[in-house]
Amino acid sequence: MLKKRIIPCLDIHEGRTVKGVQFVQLQDAGDPIAMGAKYAAEGADELVYLDISATIEGRNTFLHLVDQIAKEIDIPFTVGGGINQVGTVYDLLSAGADKITINSSAVKDPNLIDNIAKQFGSQCLVVAIDAKYIDSDWKVFTHGGRQLTEKSLYTWAKEVEDRGAGEILFTSMDHDGTKGGFAINALKKLQEVVSLPIIASGGAGKMSHFEDLFTQTPINAALAASIFHYNEIPIQNLKEYLQLKNIPIR
Repeated sequence: MLKKRIIPCLDIHEGRTVKGVQFVQLQDAGDPIAMGAKYAAEGADELVYLDISATIEGRNTFLHLVDQIAKEIDIPFTVGGGINQVGTVYDLLSAGADKITINSSAVKDPNLIDNIAKQFGSQCLVVAIDAKYIDSDWKVFTHGGRQLTEKSLYTWAKEVEDRGAGEILFTSMDHDGTKGGFAINALKKLQEVVSLPIIASGGAGKMSHFEDLFTQTPINAALAASIFHYNEIPIQNLKEYLQLKNIPIR
């Protein structure tokens, strides 16, 4: 059985880490460089950095910030935000990212997935999908949850896999920041639709939520933000809890 991964996420707005509820009501959570170093030291398996304003502001993510964080950590580092061309991927990998993640730009131009996978390999490409349950279907949103699309989560995820992505980061907008648990049923179905590794995001509030995710679904990676940012659940404590539940942890 694959060991489970615990992944803190830095949502970046104007150079600071922020956290909201269901993609709104953003509040400052701290300095991303210091937070990245802290999570690496505490035993995080990976770190995800998402520049949530880049697409909305029509710019690339801040390379200098990526570079500074990369120098402080020794764990896999995934970076996303405003990536809409292959050249930007090269810049981010050169700045210290191990993987990049695309979201809105992939929906706008699905060929970008093919092009990045061909040039850099599927192993460094994560496609993020933000979705909300509307009228009996999970609908995909872009631009930091601001724009509803016609795409359905499951058909889009399958297309993403077929085009060469190496991993999917699925965030349930309904669960994001609520601390009520992960979208278990949606995640179960999503893993039936695709064979790619899936990172579950949205809803973590208690240690038992991670236990539920890892015992009730085949998902091997869980991403969370506020519970780590505000030290509600230290990463080491979470890993010890999961080990006691006989869940294989890195």
